[in-house]
Amino acid sequence: MQETLDHKKLPRHVAIIMDGNGRWAKKQKLQRIRGHEAGIKAVERTVEYCAKTGIQVLTLYAFSSENWQRPALEVMALMKLLRLFLRRETSRLIKNNIRLRAIGHLQRLDPPVLAELEQRMDETSSCTGMVLNLALSYGSRDEMVDAMKRFYQEVEKGNTSAQELTPEILNHYLDTAGLPDPDIILRTGGEYRLSNFLLWQAAYAELYFTETLWPDFSETEMKNILLDYQHRERRFGMISEQLS
Repeated sequence: MQETLDHKKLPRHVAIIMDGNGRWAKKQKLQRIRGHEAGIKAVERTVEYCAKTGIQVLTLYAFSSENWQRPALEVMALMKLLRLFLRRETSRLIKNNIRLRAIGHLQRLDPPVLAELEQRMDETSSCTGMVLNLALSYGSRDEMVDAMKRFYQEVEKGNTSAQELTPEILNHYLDTAGLPDPDIILRTGGEYRLSNFLLWQAAYAELYFTETLWPDFSETEMKNILLDYQHRERRFGMISEQLS
């Protein structure tokens, strides 16, 4: 008998490092861009499944700050695919009551791409269901440096003091302000690292790594990962007896 999800034990925030598009294309003897195109279909499946299941926040690591170092033609193709995704998916996001959000150094995006992103975020701003949070031109170390700069700007204005800084206050200056920390971070593609993704927020996140290349990632695997999460005991530094 197939195990069913306990909707009372779902993670609030799922974050995914979508890895393996290029290797998928190589296995298929295709150009790398075909892997990214196939990856978009996996995004569509995963977004729809998570929203339907009741996940509150889904963060997708779509383009890292380090990805700017890739060949210029690949970067251009990725930006084109991002625009196509935004255009094609906005109506579906609205239909499913999904609000689009983005984190990262968005000002580094080409103006047409940034304009498209801002337009689509505005169009979904009244949606009250799941938040789809795209990490674009994102790097966690940059995020933490920026957060400290924003905090010390407030110190210089006399609105606070350095002695008042706590982890909870710093949270308000991060790109993810207002969102819960990820309960689970999963990475596809068989690599076992976080790659500068949500390092601060991942302090107590459950980690899950799968060999599946991102274009092959399915709703069934997502469900199995959520079932695995529900069998884990999250102690946050305590012992089991304290939790009970």
